[in-house]
Amino acid sequence: MTDPATQWRDALRANLLTARKQRDAIRVSALRSALSAIDNAETPDGDVPAAGALSDSAVGPGSAEVARRLLSDAEIRALLTAEVDERQTAAAQLASNGADERASTVRAEAAVLIDLLG
Repeated sequence: MTDPATQWRDALRANLLTARKQRDAIRVSALRSALSAIDNAETPDGDVPAAGALSDSAVGPGSAEVARRLLSDAEIRALLTAEVDERQTAAAQLASNGADERASTVRAEAAVLIDLLG
Protein backbone atom coordinates (compact mmCIF):
# COMPACT_ATOMS: atom_id res chain seq x y z
CA MET A 1 0.00 0.00 0.00
CA THR A 2 1.28 3.46 -0.83
CA ASP A 3 1.72 6.22 1.71
CA PRO A 4 -0.91 9.00 2.02
CA ALA A 5 1.37 11.63 0.47
CA THR A 6 1.79 9.52 -2.65
CA GLN A 7 -1.96 8.94 -2.87
CA TRP A 8 -2.65 12.66 -2.50
CA ARG A 9 0.07 13.55 -4.99
CA ASP A 10 -1.27 11.07 -7.57
CA ALA A 11 -4.82 12.41 -7.19
CA LEU A 12 -3.66 16.03 -7.38
CA ARG A 13 -1.59 15.34 -10.50
CA ALA A 14 -4.52 13.60 -12.18
CA ASN A 15 -6.75 16.58 -11.36
CA LEU A 16 -4.03 18.95 -12.54
CA LEU A 17 -3.80 17.18 -15.89
CA THR A 18 -7.56 17.45 -16.35
CA ALA A 19 -7.55 21.13 -15.34
CA ARG A 20 -4.73 21.87 -17.78
CA LYS A 21 -6.59 20.16 -20.61
CA GLN A 22 -9.68 22.21 -19.74
CA ARG A 23 -7.55 25.37 -19.54
CA ASP A 24 -8.94 26.08 -16.07
CA ALA A 25 -6.30 28.53 -14.79
CA ILE A 26 -7.79 28.86 -11.31
CA ARG A 27 -7.90 25.12 -10.76
CA VAL A 28 -4.40 24.69 -12.18
CA SER A 29 -3.04 27.34 -9.82
CA ALA A 30 -4.73 25.84 -6.75
CA LEU A 31 -3.60 22.29 -7.57
CA ARG A 32 -0.01 23.34 -8.24
CA SER A 33 0.01 25.21 -4.96
CA ALA A 34 -1.29 22.14 -3.11
CA LEU A 35 1.39 19.93 -4.65
CA SER A 36 4.08 22.45 -3.72
CA ALA A 37 2.79 22.70 -0.17
CA ILE A 38 3.03 18.92 0.24
CA ASP A 39 6.52 18.83 -1.26
CA ASN A 40 7.68 21.67 1.00
CA ALA A 41 6.20 20.03 4.09
CA GLU A 42 8.12 16.85 3.36
CA THR A 43 11.51 18.53 3.63
CA PRO A 44 13.63 16.88 6.30
CA ASP A 45 13.64 18.23 9.83
CA GLY A 46 16.92 19.34 11.32
CA ASP A 47 20.29 19.94 9.76
CA VAL A 48 21.62 18.21 6.70
CA PRO A 49 24.80 16.36 7.67
CA ALA A 50 28.00 18.04 6.53
CA ALA A 51 30.32 16.07 4.28
CA GLY A 52 33.43 17.05 6.20
CA ALA A 53 36.82 16.41 4.64
CA LEU A 54 36.93 15.20 1.08
CA SER A 55 38.45 11.90 2.19
CA ASP A 56 35.47 11.38 4.56
CA SER A 57 32.79 12.40 2.09
CA ALA A 58 30.12 10.13 0.72
CA VAL A 59 30.70 8.72 -2.73
CA GLY A 60 28.24 7.69 -5.40
CA PRO A 61 24.87 8.84 -6.70
CA GLY A 62 22.39 9.62 -3.94
CA SER A 63 24.92 9.05 -1.18
CA ALA A 64 24.35 12.53 0.23
CA GLU A 65 20.55 12.26 0.12
CA VAL A 66 18.50 12.81 3.24
CA ALA A 67 15.21 10.95 3.65
CA ARG A 68 12.11 13.10 3.23
CA ARG A 69 9.45 13.23 5.94
CA LEU A 70 6.43 11.00 5.47
CA LEU A 71 3.20 12.92 5.99
CA SER A 72 0.05 11.28 7.28
CA ASP A 73 -3.37 11.86 5.74
CA ALA A 74 -4.29 14.08 8.71
CA GLU A 75 -1.14 16.18 8.23
CA ILE A 76 -1.90 16.67 4.54
CA ARG A 77 -5.49 17.62 5.29
CA ALA A 78 -4.29 20.12 7.91
CA LEU A 79 -1.81 21.50 5.40
CA LEU A 80 -4.49 21.96 2.73
CA THR A 81 -6.86 23.48 5.31
CA ALA A 82 -4.15 26.01 6.16
CA GLU A 83 -3.83 26.80 2.44
CA VAL A 84 -7.59 27.43 2.31
CA ASP A 85 -7.41 29.67 5.37
CA GLU A 86 -4.54 31.67 3.86
CA ARG A 87 -6.49 32.21 0.66
CA GLN A 88 -9.64 33.26 2.49
CA THR A 89 -7.67 35.76 4.57
CA ALA A 90 -5.90 37.08 1.47
CA ALA A 91 -9.22 37.39 -0.38
CA ALA A 92 -10.70 39.43 2.47
CA GLN A 93 -7.68 41.74 2.47
CA LEU A 94 -7.79 42.13 -1.31
CA ALA A 95 -11.50 42.92 -1.22
CA SER A 96 -11.00 45.52 1.51
CA ASN A 97 -8.36 47.16 -0.67
CA GLY A 98 -10.68 47.31 -3.66
CA ALA A 99 -9.09 44.44 -5.62
CA ASP A 100 -12.39 42.63 -6.05
CA GLU A 101 -11.42 40.72 -9.18
CA ARG A 102 -8.25 39.31 -7.62
CA ALA A 103 -10.17 38.56 -4.40
CA SER A 104 -12.69 36.58 -6.43
CA THR A 105 -9.89 34.55 -8.03
CA VAL A 106 -8.32 33.79 -4.66
CA ARG A 107 -11.72 32.73 -3.26
CA ALA A 108 -12.18 30.43 -6.27
CA GLU A 109 -8.79 28.82 -5.57
CA ALA A 110 -9.86 28.27 -1.96
CA ALA A 111 -13.06 26.62 -3.21
CA VAL A 112 -11.01 24.21 -5.34
CA LEU A 113 -9.00 23.17 -2.28
CA ILE A 114 -12.16 22.83 -0.20
CA ASP A 115 -13.56 20.45 -2.84
CA LEU A 116 -10.40 18.36 -2.57
CA LEU A 117 -10.86 18.07 1.18
CA GLY A 118 -14.54 17.17 0.88
